[in-house]
Amino acid sequence: MTAAPPPPHDLLDERVRDGLAGIGRGAFQADPFAWQMFDAMAGSRLLDIWARRLRERGLGYYTIGSAGHESNAFVAAALRVDDPALLHYRSGGFFLYRSLQAGRALHDGLRAVLLGMLAAVEDPASGGRHKVWGDASLAVIPQTSTIASHLPRAVGLAFALGRAARLRHPAPWPADAVVVCSFGDASLNHSTAAGALNAAGYTATQGLPLPVLFVCEDNGLGISVPTPAGWVAQAAQRPGIAYFAAEGDDLAGLAVTACDAVEHVRTRRAPAVLHLRTVRYLAHAGSDVETAYRAPADLAADAAHDPLLALAAALGNGPALLARYDAISRRIETIAEEVATARTLGSAEEVVAPLAPRTAARPPAHVADEARREVFGGKLPEEAGAFTLAQSINSTLIDEMAARPGMLVFGEDVARKGGVYGITRGLQQRFRATRVFDTLLDEQTILGLGLGLGLCGMLPVPEIQYLAYLHNAEDQLRGEAASLRFFSHGTYTNPMVVRVAGLAYQRGFGGHFHNDNAVAVLRDIPGLVVAVPARPEDAGPLLRACLDAAEADGQVSVFLEPIALYHERDLYQPGDRGWTADYVPGARAAIGSARVHGDGADLTIATFGNGVRMSLRVADRLAAQGIAARVLDLRWLAPLPVDDLMREAAATGAVLVADETRRSAGVGEGIVTALVEGGFRGRIGRAASVDSFVPLGAAAGHVLLGEDQIEAAARELLAR
Repeated sequence: MTAAPPPPHDLLDERVRDGLAGIGRGAFQADPFAWQMFDAMAGSRLLDIWARRLRERGLGYYTIGSAGHESNAFVAAALRVDDPALLHYRSGGFFLYRSLQAGRALHDGLRAVLLGMLAAVEDPASGGRHKVWGDASLAVIPQTSTIASHLPRAVGLAFALGRAARLRHPAPWPADAVVVCSFGDASLNHSTAAGALNAAGYTATQGLPLPVLFVCEDNGLGISVPTPAGWVAQAAQRPGIAYFAAEGDDLAGLAVTACDAVEHVRTRRAPAVLHLRTVRYLAHAGSDVETAYRAPADLAADAAHDPLLALAAALGNGPALLARYDAISRRIETIAEEVATARTLGSAEEVVAPLAPRTAARPPAHVADEARREVFGGKLPEEAGAFTLAQSINSTLIDEMAARPGMLVFGEDVARKGGVYGITRGLQQRFRATRVFDTLLDEQTILGLGLGLGLCGMLPVPEIQYLAYLHNAEDQLRGEAASLRFFSHGTYTNPMVVRVAGLAYQRGFGGHFHNDNAVAVLRDIPGLVVAVPARPEDAGPLLRACLDAAEADGQVSVFLEPIALYHERDLYQPGDRGWTADYVPGARAAIGSARVHGDGADLTIATFGNGVRMSLRVADRLAAQGIAARVLDLRWLAPLPVDDLMREAAATGAVLVADETRRSAGVGEGIVTALVEGGFRGRIGRAASVDSFVPLGAAAGHVLLGEDQIEAAARELLAR
């Protein structure tokens, strides 16, 4: 029988060893840089080979490697150790070189990578949750979904460096730092990449500092799909962004070009793209059979551009390099054997521990009434009489910006205009354009700015103009903001409070894009806090709770504001001003705490948002019929206030869930589930909106939850 051919990783190892052995016996350069560069590149190559060997032994879990891309180590060499890096998953050479550059032994970098491959709790990047490039002491920020989703964050971080310096706000990195962000050629086609590059050019064109270096590592393939020749060179060149190009196996040229690109970004504080043409070995990952979609001639052509052998040829003394290469391989095998028995995460509690910590948040520094009075133009809000929901949010934002110097408010139309509904009116005049500013119309960029500002130690409060527009950028919350704490084991966080004008019931205006009740995507994000203020007196306490949690724990929150209630004043009768309330400075509500209205013993109506006003009106009508109902305003959709819900349900023995979101995948499903799983044995009913988009005008009344529907459901439930 014919013996099976060696696996691709062993063939690559053999080819490299043969190549090293064939290099002429020149004098191995004594320059420490050369030794470090070879160690980083050879170490990265061998980690990829050993990742597959470990997987064959049932040990490793990650085989997406850097083989062929190792010359990105020269990009690391052009940067400083304190330049923040958001890295592509093929950044092994970069990571190992930066580790060496920081004065660490090669063993340390190799061990860190192997711990990640084996999902060990000791993994310094993620604590055993994912294989990522990450190390706070090396300014490498873990990225887990690098199909371009990290580019808006990179733009935001570059913007944040300049804004922190201007505000004299302490930042984790030097004021002259450069943000480096690497990604693949296929990722360049993603809308997130297009948006980030557009935002970078847009910002730079306005003369604002944006020191970000985008490194597109172009190996010509997106898994199996070829990138058209010349496409990256065209697509990566954008207005306002300098363009540099280098070949991955022309190491002398790459070294010069990388330094030029970094120098451009650092001195001009302006963005640049470094187009690094590379090759890819060992397919996309261990499970990928490259020969199924690539011709032998193409594979052979790539073999001729091996960056590791190009470095070896430049250094000379092949036998010495081969011996060094083999020594690195043996060292990796030894380390792998040591960490093979390392502890992995042992329980669900341990896995989710970084998601949503709740520490005893300290309120911001007290601002004296005299200073507050000056900020508010001579009259304190608590002296101004009863406020609407909009006025309460506006006054809370002013109060908190006065107390929190690192708090920034931004989004489309929030500055001079003061927001579409006037919620941010007067903020820019009080706190200037450095802290309250308009952005371009791109929700991915708005959230990306928030991600970068939060990483830089500030407290971003971005506004998304309508809930329907958030769906364009959901992954910036799910895959980037909420996941960072989890996949960095709490080392990095994204403190941020995202204000979103949303929900339905705007009369005679907007249709679907201005009346959107789709919040299921928010409740599906682990660790994300979702607050919905309905009444004016709750707006300040809920918003302060979100801001406190952001500063204390790096919490990401969505503050979902019901548009239809912004300027409402009356509750039961025209002119009764039952939907206004006095402003209480400094008031706070605990995250996940509900509020009950009334003490009726017959029925509990559990609701939120617009449902609170409708349910209170229904409860008033039911009272006239001899039915005593209490209304439970949940206030928090994530986490749901389950304890309060169970207490108020037990008080009456009958619960009606009034849910303005849709019947399928709406909030009501979660409320009912919580009641059942909590052991509630009473009667449960549900009234919800129809599974439909929200149409324009009066037609919306046919599909949205209404007061008549709530009343009918209440009577039906009690009649059972």
